[in-house]
Amino acid sequence: MTALILDGKALAQKTEQELSQRVAALAAKSGKTPILATILVGDDPASATYVKMKGNACKRIGMDSIQVELPSSTTTAELLDKIEQLNNNDAVHGILLQHPVPEQIDERACFDAIDARKDVDGVTCLGFGRMAMGEKAYGCATPAGIMRLLKAYDIPLEGKHAVVVGRSPILGKPMAMMLLNANATVTICHSRTQDLESHIRQADILVGAVGRPEFIKAEWVKEGAVVVDAGYHPGGVGDIELGPLAEKASALTPVPGGVGPMTINTLIYQSVESGEDFLA
Repeated sequence: MTALILDGKALAQKTEQELSQRVAALAAKSGKTPILATILVGDDPASATYVKMKGNACKRIGMDSIQVELPSSTTTAELLDKIEQLNNNDAVHGILLQHPVPEQIDERACFDAIDARKDVDGVTCLGFGRMAMGEKAYGCATPAGIMRLLKAYDIPLEGKHAVVVGRSPILGKPMAMMLLNANATVTICHSRTQDLESHIRQADILVGAVGRPEFIKAEWVKEGAVVVDAGYHPGGVGDIELGPLAEKASALTPVPGGVGPMTINTLIYQSVESGEDFLA
């Protein structure tokens, strides 16, 4: 068995072509393009790189972005004030607060201050609740990107046993709810799970979202499983030991080039959707 490669980079590039056409059509109709506001607090180089990549993705499809940069000394009150300004700015259609923020800031309060109509990164509790209940909402970008990738490759989910390793509020938890809404039977594993290996061995669909390099061993994965690795670590490895799975899994996401490109692409995709809602 040779695993089908779920190529997120190729899908993201194809989607950008389609989004460019939608942005052009919106500009022709309304005279405006969608605008994404990104907020970067502090000087973390990795966060700065991610924000730059998101701005470049906006440029590639012809939409605009506003970069808001705040010092590492920013308080929760100051960040909440900036978010409120963007909420009230009719020219802004999407708001991204780059994670993580400095430790003195109440990140959850700031996430939840984002207007749900502009929550194109899917980070608010309101958005999570609506998504979990099957209502219209922007999904958290990484799990929503994974779902789009699985759909593009016609990976069947209904009735399958999906195991999600990790329970973070912006990846593991929303991933589990999205799979549940797709009629998969879902197991969520975490740092207190006993006998993790036995749970993973039962997975038809395995999602690694634990944040530790190659923590999930290839020998734990059952023959023919669909393997989604949402991790990325120095040296170009993910959360799952992928090498031996090329001849064992039925499908897998490469690292890099699998989930990563779909995260940014989904943010931009949802920003275009928001722009269309505001400007139509």
